[in-house]
Amino acid sequence: MVCNSFIMMVRSRSGISPVVATVILVAVAIVIAIAVAFWASGLVGIFTRFEKIEIVSAYADVSSNQVILVVKNTGSSDTVIDAIFINGKPSMPTSIAMSIGASTTISIPFTASYLETGGVTNEIALHTTGGKLYPTAVLVP
Repeated sequence: MVCNSFIMMVRSRSGISPVVATVILVAVAIVIAIAVAFWASGLVGIFTRFEKIEIVSAYADVSSNQVILVVKNTGSSDTVIDAIFINGKPSMPTSIAMSIGASTTISIPFTASYLETGGVTNEIALHTTGGKLYPTAVLVP
C-alpha cells in the first residue's frame, strides 16, 4: 500500500506542458532579440557620424571688394574649417568651428594671395580638420 501511494504521488506531480514551455522560450528569445537590436542601433548611430560642408553660395561682391562664401554644416558631426585654398594653393589659415546645422559667412578680400581678378574664375576650396576639401568656383571681376 505504501508503495502504491508513493507511485500515485509521483504520477500526480506534473511539470509545465511542452506547449507552455515553448511559448515561454519563444517570448524570451523575442525579448532578447529586441534588446540586441536596440543596442546595435545605438552603436550604429555613434559610429556613423560624418562631416559635410555645403557651400550654399559663393560670389564676388564688387562693392566691398570681397569674395563672399556662405557655408553650412549639413553633416551629422561638428567640424572645423582650418584652411582656405585659392586656385590650389593654401592662402588663408583659419579656424572656423561649425556645429551641426550651423551656417557662417566667410569673406576673402580681392587682395588675398593667389586670388586672380579681372574676369577670371577662381577655385576656392575649404579644408576641414577631418581632411576633406570642399571646392567651388567664383568669377572675380
